[in-house]
Amino acid sequence: MAAATNARWLRACFALLRQNVPVLANMRTRCLSGLKGPWKKMTALGFGISLSAIPITQKHDPSCLSNEALIRRAVSLVTDSTATLLSQTTYALIDALTEYTMAIYTLVSLYQKYAHLLGKMNSKEEDAIWQVIIGARVEMTAKQEAYLKLESRWMTALRLSEMAAEAAFQSGADQASVSTHNQIQLVKTQVQEVRQLSQKAETKLAEVKTEELKKLKEEDLVPPAGRQGSVEEAEEAYLRED
Repeated sequence: MAAATNARWLRACFALLRQNVPVLANMRTRCLSGLKGPWKKMTALGFGISLSAIPITQKHDPSCLSNEALIRRAVSLVTDSTATLLSQTTYALIDALTEYTMAIYTLVSLYQKYAHLLGKMNSKEEDAIWQVIIGARVEMTAKQEAYLKLESRWMTALRLSEMAAEAAFQSGADQASVSTHNQIQLVKTQVQEVRQLSQKAETKLAEVKTEELKKLKEEDLVPPAGRQGSVEEAEEAYLRED
C-alpha cells in the first residue's frame, strides 16, 4: 500500500516538473538577456584592468646605444680603474718615503751621538756603536730600495692616468677627464711634499757625515783594529754618496 502511494507521488512530481520546465527555461533566458549588456561592460572593464596590469617596456633611446655613447661609458670605466690604481700606489709610495725618511734621521742621530762621544769611549764601546750604525745604514738602504721600487710603479700608474684622462677628453667624457686631471695634480703635490722631507733628511745626513770625517781627521783618531776596515769602507761610501 505504501509502495503504491509513493509511486503516485513521484508521478505527480514528474508531471509538475514537465509543466514548469518551460517557465524555468523562459526565466533563465530573461535573466541572461538582462545580464547580457552589463556583462559585456564588466568583461570589457576587466580586460582593460588586466592590460593595465601588464608592464609596458619603454622604448630605448637609440642615442644611448650609439658608438660614441658606448665609448664614453668605456672610457669612464677606464678612468675609474686608473684612479684606483693611482690612489693605491700613491699611498704605498708615501708610506715608503716616510719610512725611508725616518730611517735617515735614525742614522743621523747615531752619527751625531758617535761624533759627540769620539775620544770618550774605549775601543769596545766604539765598536758597539759602530755596529749599530752599520745596521742602521743597512736598514736605510733597504727602505730606499723599497721606495724606489714603488716610485717606479707610481710613475707607471701616473702615466696610465694621464693617458686615460686624454682618452676621456677626446671621447667627450669631460667630467671623467677633469676628475682624473684633478686627481693627478693632487697626488703629485702629495708625493712632492714627502719627497722634500726625505731630501731634507738626506742633506742633513750628508752634513753629519762630513762633520764626522772632519772631526776624525782633526783629532787624528785611530779607529780600533776591529773596525778599521769598516771605517775605511764607510769613508769611501761617503765620498761616493756625496
